[in-house]
Order: sequence, then C-alpha cells, then structure tokens
Amino acid sequence: MSNVEGNNNINNKVPVQVAKYLKQVRRNTITYEFDQGVPKEFLASQENDNHSSEASKLLRQGIQQQQAGDLITAIKSLQKSLEMFQLAGDVQQQEQVLSLLALIAYTSGDYRNVISYSQKCLSLTDTPNLLIRMQVLSHLGNAYRHLNDHHKAIEFLQACLQLTQNLQDKRSQVAALNNLGLVYKAAGNFIQAIEYQEQSLKIVQELKDNWGIEQILKNLGNTWYALDNYPKAIAYYEKCVKIALSLNNPRSAAQVLKNLGNACYAIGDYAKAIKYYEKRWQLARELKDKRSEEQSLGSLGVACEALGDHSKAIIYYEARLLLARSLKDHRIEEQALASLKIACYALGDYAKAMQYQQGIGSDT
Repeated sequence: MSNVEGNNNINNKVPVQVAKYLKQVRRNTITYEFDQGVPKEFLASQENDNHSSEASKLLRQGIQQQQAGDLITAIKSLQKSLEMFQLAGDVQQQEQVLSLLALIAYTSGDYRNVISYSQKCLSLTDTPNLLIRMQVLSHLGNAYRHLNDHHKAIEFLQACLQLTQNLQDKRSQVAALNNLGLVYKAAGNFIQAIEYQEQSLKIVQELKDNWGIEQILKNLGNTWYALDNYPKAIAYYEKCVKIALSLNNPRSAAQVLKNLGNACYAIGDYAKAIKYYEKRWQLARELKDKRSEEQSLGSLGVACEALGDHSKAIIYYEARLLLARSLKDHRIEEQALASLKIACYALGDYAKAMQYQQGIGSDT
C-alpha cells in the first residue's frame, strides 16, 4: 500500500521489477512498495562485473517468474542471484535479494523462512541500507505475528517504527503503526491496537491515500468489533465500504459488508442488517462469488426471521438451497433444509416443513 519515500540517494533505489512485485501483496498487513525506476547508475555499476551482471539478470528473471505464479522457480533464480552477488562481494545487492526473498516467503505463508532471510540480511553489514533495513524489520515483525510470538513481533515493529520516524517517512509510519495495531489486537490488547491504528489513520488521511485509508478503516472496524463495540465498528465499516466502492474495489467492499451486516444484527437493527446483506449479495453475484452469495442468502434469511418476516426468509433460504445443490455442497444443503423447516413451522405450514424434514426441497 505504501510508497516508501526517503532520500534520493542511489543506494536507496529499488528496481522497478521489484516495485511491480511488491504491489501484489494484499492482506491486513500493510507492506512496503516502491515506485522508483531502475537508476542508470545501478545498471552502469554492473557492466564491468560479470558476476553482478549475470546476478542482476537472474534477479529480474526471478521476479518475472514470480509474477507468472512460478514461485519455486522464482526462488531458485533469486537464490542463484544471491550466490553470485556474494561471489562479487556486492553487499548492497545481497541485501535487496534477501529482502525480496523474505517478502516472497511472507506472501507464501512461509514465516520461518521469512525470519531466516531477514536475519541473514540484517547480519550482512553494520551500515545497512536504511530503507531495506526498515523493510526487513517489518517482515520480521509481521512473520512473528503470524507465528503468535507477539513479544518479538512488537520488538521488531517498534524498531521499524522508530526508523520510519528517524527517516521522517510518513508512508512507512502508516504501515508500521497499522501493523503494530494488528499485533496488539492479536495479543488481545485492543485499546493499544486502536491507539496505533488511529495514529496510522490520521497520517494516511493527511497523505490522502484512499487505498490506505480503506485498509485502516477496516482494521479499526475489526478491532472495535472484537471489543463488541458494534456502533463504533459500524461507523468505521460504513466509511470503509464507501471508499472501497469509490475505488472500484467490490471484493473488499463485499468482505466488509458481511461484518457490517453482522454488527447491525448484533445491536438489533435487523432492517439495516438486511440492507447491507443485500448489498453484499448483489456484489457477490456481480463477482460471480458463489460462496459469498450463499453466505449472504443465509444471513438474509436469518435477519428476516428476526424481523418476523418468515415468508421472505423462506425465499432467501430456497435460493440458498438451490445454490448449495448447484455447488454440490451437502453441508450447506442440510443447513438450508433445516432453516426452511423451522421457517415453515413458524408460518404454520407443517406439510411443507415435513417435506423439508425429509429432504424434499423446492425443486421437486
């Protein structure tokens, strides 16, 4: 999400192929992305060094392979590149390759290797490239978070935050603060999590980065939701959905609409819950996301029953039943039949309820 801004020194530039790769990383964690091109000096410095020249080709090749989804081959190319940079004694490029390997490992969920690559990167030199050091500290913190080692996660992310502040790098502060918030939330310290996420939101709003604002609003909504403070969660989720739709990001909007509907349901605002579930259902159909469509239909049925509108609930449950059968999902089919039986009993339609009891649905 964040374009890292630092000084314009050549040592802090990152190849454009790396930039394109980094922008694919999307999860609640905010990762570092770069928009600098390949500097001429970077290329010229390697023309007289066969090891570095071939290593650079392997670096580019590895990133291209990753973009094609061939992660195993990409890692092999990058590891060969690393070996050549080691032979050439090029510490700067070793840092970059190790950082990239750590990030590929992170996106693959291989958190042990994230830690291994990152630690090797940090041990290379006493005078590291500060932007790469910042990335690596972030990789370490986020990897330890996923491994539920909250103490180490906080240690590395705090170091990352300190470095972003020293560099006066606002965009990277946004990422560090947000990610610290995620760690504290995972550790059950919701108040501290909110404090960091609010700081992150304030900065990202100053930067007018709507993609970042959307992500942090969602994370804040999730934290307030975990605290059972549904009105607060709703306020953040509503803002998040509005921005997601303005950014033409329907998949993200659909994810948040699920929580938004659930939060409204939790406070007894069933009409509003139905409104949000219906919007999620609409987006799911547009996205051809059958699983989200099925979930939305189930949620709509439950909300209609909460309002006492059993006839409408049956319409949604019938649609869910047909969808479950088209997906050949017997577990969901059984759930839909059970819901239909209960709704028919509530209406006094015992004959229809018995049909559903016997597994005879509306398509017979």
